Amino acid sequence: MSEVTLPALGESVTEGTVTRWLKQVGETVAVDEPLVEVSTDKVDTEIPSPVAGVIQQILVAEDETVAVGAVLAIIGDGAAAPAAPAAPVAESAPAAAPVAPVVEAPAAPVAPQVPTFTTPVVTPVAPAMAAPVTPAVAVAPAAPAVAVAPAAIPAGASDAGYVTPLVRKLANESGVDLTAVAGTGVGGRIRKDDVLAAVGGSSAPAAAATAAPVAVQASALRGTTEPMSRLRKVLAERAVASMVSTAQLTTVVEVDVTKIAQLRAKVQSNFVAKNGVKLNFMPFFALAAAEALKAHPKLNASIEGDNIVYHPTENIAFAVDTERGLLTPVIRDASTLNLSQLALQIADMAARTRNNQLKPDELGGGTFTLTNTGSRGALFDTPVVFLPQVAILGTGVVAKRPAVVTDADGNESIAIRSMVYLALSYDHRLVDGADASRYLVDVKTRLEDANFGANLGL
Repeated sequence: MSEVTLPALGESVTEGTVTRWLKQVGETVAVDEPLVEVSTDKVDTEIPSPVAGVIQQILVAEDETVAVGAVLAIIGDGAAAPAAPAAPVAESAPAAAPVAPVVEAPAAPVAPQVPTFTTPVVTPVAPAMAAPVTPAVAVAPAAPAVAVAPAAIPAGASDAGYVTPLVRKLANESGVDLTAVAGTGVGGRIRKDDVLAAVGGSSAPAAAATAAPVAVQASALRGTTEPMSRLRKVLAERAVASMVSTAQLTTVVEVDVTKIAQLRAKVQSNFVAKNGVKLNFMPFFALAAAEALKAHPKLNASIEGDNIVYHPTENIAFAVDTERGLLTPVIRDASTLNLSQLALQIADMAARTRNNQLKPDELGGGTFTLTNTGSRGALFDTPVVFLPQVAILGTGVVAKRPAVVTDADGNESIAIRSMVYLALSYDHRLVDGADASRYLVDVKTRLEDANFGANLGL
């Protein structure tokens, strides 16, 4: 018998909530196979099985919160009971009678399966909903590098990647067969929009773009009630605490980023060839914001009692929109990085955040936050400062519009320019309006000058 305990999922994490069991009593589990989903105040993650065998007991029910180190389940000898006959027993009461034959089932089918799961690479490609195909899938990922990019399977093999609990729950409630849904996410991953499209009777979401009028898809959540997730509760509590404990206001400037747009177009092909990711506006905003913080330490500080702590490094947290809620992974020492390094870290952390693969400690230690409000087309908003930080910078959508430009001789004219609004929210207990304006003007000047040739990293 082996005990499965709740591991420490970060330095400050003391407890976790079991959100869903991926295996049931009587089922076989392999080493490192996902066993249970757990939610903490920092991240939602899967707990893999430390040993191979058969689940004898589940000691913590779903939606129950326990401390780190608590025993979640007990796993026994894998030769005792194969997983396949046990599933009907757990699902249907009338099937309780066949329990006795299950104990007598031979262990031969189980023995060859256990070694195939011993490599951790198998974990992301073993969907719980398609147990019969597990042996075939286990052999496929021979190269460890493909674990994070199953892009070769998007043609309809939607069960090739991990399906988030929210998407799986929505599919179950809507009666959608996930094996028949073509995922439009990264690497063919099934997204919430794919399930909603299947509910609306559209088997090919991409085809809808060719039709002129598109009817609004009603959400399957309309008219329903569900408990708040642990992550949403924590976000709500921290947002309210920040608004109550701080004096927040927002200052906005407009920035002409036409030169940056021209620079991106000029170096894009070389940048993609070297780094494997596109050069968008976000790395420029992050670098300019981090550099300006070095000259404006009030924006990169925190209040501790009657003391002001000025942080020695610029650790930029950036907001990532996920199906579980808003999360903010942290880029450390951002002011020392070039655009290539920033672009790679942003792309990597954003992908791992959405795929629930982020380490809990990568969500802590931020001293300033950057949120890309324009990613969904908004001009700007008034972002909320989260304690213990004192400032957050929101970047709006980059849009072409007419603007007054002045040439070297002082002549003015109207031209089409790429413009963006930058909105800085700050804690007025420490930061004054003049401080915020000086910081924003420095960021604006850096972006409009666009002297980033030495920062490309090419």
